[in-house]
Amino acid sequence: MVRIDLRSHIARPMRDIHDSVDEGGRGRPLLTPETVLLGVRVTDKAEAITQAGNALVRAGCVTPAYVTGMLAREATMSTYLGNGIALPHGRLDDLKTVRRTGISVVQLPEGITWEADEKVYLVIGLAVAPASQEHTAVLSNLLDLLQEPDAIRQLAHTTDAMTIVERLTHTRSEA
Repeated sequence: MVRIDLRSHIARPMRDIHDSVDEGGRGRPLLTPETVLLGVRVTDKAEAITQAGNALVRAGCVTPAYVTGMLAREATMSTYLGNGIALPHGRLDDLKTVRRTGISVVQLPEGITWEADEKVYLVIGLAVAPASQEHTAVLSNLLDLLQEPDAIRQLAHTTDAMTIVERLTHTRSEA
């Protein structure tokens, strides 16, 4: 089983993570209730990744080609992080299909087998615009969340998308 060390991806200090800047220079939220899909049932991880990617497409963060890149990444290296969370994302070659940094969440209350003997309940789709650091605070929050199995269970069963948005986008001073 391959585990990703998120700390290696977090190179900069915490900063405001509520907004991403699009191609036109306008601030937009990284994660919104519209990019959180609650109570989803899927048959396999490819379907879960596709749903996470399509939420990013609908939000205007990526082109449809990015979803194909997310699936290709998973085929070469698992994005399972542990404790019921996966973080699918595209490959380096897929950066050209990212319009702005964005995050999606697919909540799977019943879970889906991701790796042998490992179930995923939260699929967190990630698209990072080239040279962007806007996502680092969300990754830091995700590191904290990975250490809290009770919080993961709560998020896996909440019926309020804002609960997930707030947990993943709060800054340290808000915690």
